[in-house]
Amino acid sequence: MNIHRSFFGIACRAAAFSFLMAGTALLAQTTSAASAVKAPVLLASESASADLTTASSSSSSSSSSMDADAADSGARFNLLGSTQPPPRRRYGRPNYSSGNTNKDGSEKYTFLGGMGLSMPIGNTHKYETPSYGFQVGGGRNFNKTTGLLLQFDYDHFGLQGATLANQTYLYDTGCPVGSVAAGTCGVSGLDGNNHVWSFTLNPTFTLPTERSLGAYAVVGGGFYHKVTNFTEPTVEESCYYYCEEYEANANIDHYTSNAIGVNGGFGLTYKFSKFSNERLYMEARYVFIPNSQRYGVTAADSTTTIENYAGYNYYPQNSNRTTYIPVKFGIRF
Repeated sequence: MNIHRSFFGIACRAAAFSFLMAGTALLAQTTSAASAVKAPVLLASESASADLTTASSSSSSSSSSMDADAADSGARFNLLGSTQPPPRRRYGRPNYSSGNTNKDGSEKYTFLGGMGLSMPIGNTHKYETPSYGFQVGGGRNFNKTTGLLLQFDYDHFGLQGATLANQTYLYDTGCPVGSVAAGTCGVSGLDGNNHVWSFTLNPTFTLPTERSLGAYAVVGGGFYHKVTNFTEPTVEESCYYYCEEYEANANIDHYTSNAIGVNGGFGLTYKFSKFSNERLYMEARYVFIPNSQRYGVTAADSTTTIENYAGYNYYPQNSNRTTYIPVKFGIRF
């Protein structure tokens, strides 16, 4: 009995010792596992610290490099020992001068063409009526505001009814009685016209503007040639494979007169676009031709030509002082 009790006590002690050892081993494993889990966290923290240190070092290095560059730049600009930056250079207007362009960018050459209405005024209106006219020209622009144009102008006029009636009376004077009615002397159905052509040199002054609408003034003078023709309807014959008769106006009297005249006026222009050189224009001028009236001049006179009608000047008005206003519309480029 005592032996059994003794064996049972030993077994209990052995079991207790086994449990104690097992618990100790389990505790050791748990501690090791916990240490294994915490170790990466600590390493990560240390790594982060190392990275921050590296970043800080890199930032310090960059900052030092930038400071060095700034100091170097400052040294380059501070050549004269001044802390102020160098003065800014000032530039003048660009020079666009070329073969076809002036220094201010304007075109050196200009051309024009237009047509419109020619209106006699003053004493000229007493024997002439308005009609049409045209002009062409070209010249040199010295800059945006000043130019010089050479122009050819043609201005046509009709004749007043009173002028034609007076001429008819003059042509019929001296005819034998009854010869006018018989058609053997005098004229019938008298008509006529007048025109002036001229070559003039005209300085032009343009108002500078950057807008589409512009303005200019023009003055000038030159040679003016004035012509008056009187016509009478006649029957003519044309033959081409067969002959045909038709009615046409034939010149029966012709007068010319030459003089130096002057002109002046204003014009408006409109540009198609901001960068376009082509411009529409409208202008009106006053033309003055200081002719002097001649009476009873024969064909031998050097300033007046008379083709026929007994060699007498039946129309001295052609040599009158002449004034008219041409209004022209056209294009400049």
